[in-house]
Amino acid sequence: MTIRSISELFEAEFLNKTQDTLSFREILESVHERGFGFILLLIALPMALPIPVPPGVNILMASPLILLTAQQAIGRKTIWLPQKALNRTISRDKFEKMLRACLPWLKKMERIIRPRFGAITQGLFSNLIGIFGFVMALSVLIPLPLTNTVPSIGIAFMAAGVIMRDGLAVIAGAIIGLLWVGLLTYFAIYFGLEGIEILKDTIKSFIR
Repeated sequence: MTIRSISELFEAEFLNKTQDTLSFREILESVHERGFGFILLLIALPMALPIPVPPGVNILMASPLILLTAQQAIGRKTIWLPQKALNRTISRDKFEKMLRACLPWLKKMERIIRPRFGAITQGLFSNLIGIFGFVMALSVLIPLPLTNTVPSIGIAFMAAGVIMRDGLAVIAGAIIGLLWVGLLTYFAIYFGLEGIEILKDTIKSFIR
């Protein structure tokens, strides 16, 4: 069976719709079994941009990632959301605008992401992907520069790998995200709160 690319999935299922609004229930039904990967990618891609966020916003951004990756980690095949969240709607125009902004980045990713080592994206590996993603999502809660960027890149690659059945993309995403988590853990253990400040100042010196 031919696996549609992510951009093809986006274009076929969500662009040029006729209704004025889309509910999250309709979005999830459109992507079927690839729902986890699709929604995680949809959330993680904007968060992967290296844009500073005000204090507290990182918690708001991390919450849906934590909820989704936790469900993936325990082996759920479909996404659970409260009925109120499922019934929530988004303007079709706004949703299309967001997707069209993501499409150029997705098409760049698709140059290197393709079906291979698909076994790594399914079965018990799916639980492991969820655990890795959950750990990365938790790291977004730490108020550091690039905290939302690096783990979100890792989650985005893993999500794209799941959608396209690309085990190498999953491995790359796991390495990116877990190296970042490992770096945070190292500084926290060996230097305490001062270590976090040292890391923050170091990061700021590189991105100024």
